[in-house]
Amino acid sequence: MPLTDVAIRKAAPPEKPTKHFDGGGLFLLHNPNGSKWWRLKYRYGGKEKQLSLGVYPEVSLKEAREQRDEARKLLSKGVDPGETRRIAKTINAPDSTKSFRVVALEWHARQATRWSERHAIRIMQRLENDLFPLLGQRPVDEIKAPELLSVLQRKEGKGAYYSARRLNQIADQVFRYAIATGRTEVNPAPNLKGALHQIKKTHLAAITDPKKVGPLLRAIDGYDGSIVTRAALKLAPLVFVRPGELRHAEWSEIDLEAAEWTIPGHKMKMGVAHLVPLSRQAVAIFRDIQPYSGKGKYVFPSPRTDTRPISDNAVLSALRRMGYEKDEMSGHGFRAMARTILDEVLKVRPDYIEHQLAHTVRDPNGRAY
Repeated sequence: MPLTDVAIRKAAPPEKPTKHFDGGGLFLLHNPNGSKWWRLKYRYGGKEKQLSLGVYPEVSLKEAREQRDEARKLLSKGVDPGETRRIAKTINAPDSTKSFRVVALEWHARQATRWSERHAIRIMQRLENDLFPLLGQRPVDEIKAPELLSVLQRKEGKGAYYSARRLNQIADQVFRYAIATGRTEVNPAPNLKGALHQIKKTHLAAITDPKKVGPLLRAIDGYDGSIVTRAALKLAPLVFVRPGELRHAEWSEIDLEAAEWTIPGHKMKMGVAHLVPLSRQAVAIFRDIQPYSGKGKYVFPSPRTDTRPISDNAVLSALRRMGYEKDEMSGHGFRAMARTILDEVLKVRPDYIEHQLAHTVRDPNGRAY
């Protein structure tokens, strides 16, 4: 039952700390000394967190609810309200607005509204684990190319060449933001292009020869493993979404009557909702697995618990079990298969293909749409 001001005012101090819930994660923590603290319980990145919203009556019930609603709006965009508040406090601290950490956190908070939650968390982990320890407290306008290079070479020293280059890309965006906000005039990241280890570009294995697609589909149809994995395998070439988007499919996103699957923005790489039209064959696959997983959250639940989807290795392992080696086919390969055959064989317009792959398509004037 929602709280009321009258009930809060009249509540006698309890013998031990007691939580009075109002809804949406908001609760009032009533302590034996009579103090009453507003708290918000929420989940972010798979972890339960709490946010302090102030003390009653300085913060009224109405004000606490408004703070809760604002926090939940941030969560719906894939942003951690606790991290947002911490950034705001740091930015308002004296003599701190030009540190690399503050600039990076401010940049991250702005960009996270466009990213999926997983991508935002991954970027934050790279900042916290690799860039902040050595550069976090340094004024952003004092960081020169050799200093940034030494940080990246520590990563390369561990054989993590790709990670080093990805860190440089992140640093580049942070410095660009610092320039745009008037906190530095120099971006050292582009100067490191030739100083980092060169990585030979590799492509995820994919079957793109139409003559080889038939045998692959027949092998999938005859797969004798888990019914969930078999359904995911059969659906992959029909919808050609990213492997993570496929395995995280939820029944609430599927409209079988309209033959549509709407993937919400927080699950997409660029944070924009994506509509996947479903062919009659795709609808049939969903209907076949519905009696097995339809009462749960995920279309393709883990065999251990229905609170999580199948692992990211499930489809890959199934392909190996069917005899396809790592240099022949991958879970991501269904996207390359679709793009190649739709373009080269079926002659579908390239912009249509890119749209369905959830890639940004630009008009003749270079504008994204």
